[in-house]
Amino acid sequence: MTVHGWAPVVWLADHVVAPPLHHLGRHDDPYAIAVALLLTALQLALIAGVFRPLESLWPAEHWHERRLTRIDRTYTLLMLLGLFPLFSYLMLAPLATLDGTAETASAAYGLRHWVPWFQDHPWILFVIYYLLYDLVYYWMHRAQHAIPWWWALHSLHHSQRQLNCWSNDRGSWLDGMLQSFILAGVGLLAGVEVDEFAALMLIGELVQNYSHTNVRFGFGRWGSRVLVDPAFHRLHHMIVDPARPGLHDCNFGQVLAFWDILFGTALYGEPVRPTGVADPVVDADNGRGVIAMQWHAVRRFWGAVRHPLGWKLGPVAFSENCEPIPVQHQSPSAAGAPAAVARGAHPPPPTED
Repeated sequence: MTVHGWAPVVWLADHVVAPPLHHLGRHDDPYAIAVALLLTALQLALIAGVFRPLESLWPAEHWHERRLTRIDRTYTLLMLLGLFPLFSYLMLAPLATLDGTAETASAAYGLRHWVPWFQDHPWILFVIYYLLYDLVYYWMHRAQHAIPWWWALHSLHHSQRQLNCWSNDRGSWLDGMLQSFILAGVGLLAGVEVDEFAALMLIGELVQNYSHTNVRFGFGRWGSRVLVDPAFHRLHHMIVDPARPGLHDCNFGQVLAFWDILFGTALYGEPVRPTGVADPVVDADNGRGVIAMQWHAVRRFWGAVRHPLGWKLGPVAFSENCEPIPVQHQSPSAAGAPAAVARGAHPPPPTED
């Protein structure tokens, strides 16, 4: 399975990518770069041209203004047009060719090597790759919520009160690096080729862009049992309900919803709920810019990773000096638990600079 021979890829590689590479004396694969450019253009076109208009036509949650969504759009543009291509070039591409070229690596080990029958059935192999990829993402996502030092980073993604079509790329860059290394490592062991891995990521990214979209419809009663849709994923982002404190620990799937059904974390049938986090230290991200968000996420991570509680599975909040605090949802007066966290209520919104 390859897209390198697709006509738009060939044209873009030969006429747009190859000339500057040649001028700079670079020997990078112009076809791989062309694929990445086309995938990025497709993703941005769908977010801006399809998902965003749907939010205006059929919103799940009505907002008087969209001020808090602007930072997410900035995150998406930074990630797709700069940070992820740079990270892929500097870190993931060398990882994929530790044993030589990507082709020799995939031939030496992985599913093609272990089951030669897959050589003649690339689409079946790709489906198996995707099941593996999505299953690893599901368990990684659960770890991001269960391990306090990882939640310290991942909480930046969940702090958004106005969940929207741009929110998928809102997150800690350190968290993104950890995720990429895990997923790329699994792909390397499975023998996934570079363009196949790009396709895996594109499918995941597009479904996640849609599942974060503020719309009131999804894939229907049965479709939502297979694929993650906005109604399903919005419940994952809901703020803690003090009457049902464990309700928000649900719907961790990236693309395939049946992992949640299989492992008992699926939640359906709830009404639209406000999104965000109750912890005022994390909620303060809503009044910060991109660099300040990254800095405070790292502060929370550093406070948690140095603290014994940061390694103990379970929910935490964070003190003003970014150390983890145990959360006792049941009792607002629980020792050490911020009242706003125990009540599940948002603090007053911080002012923007």
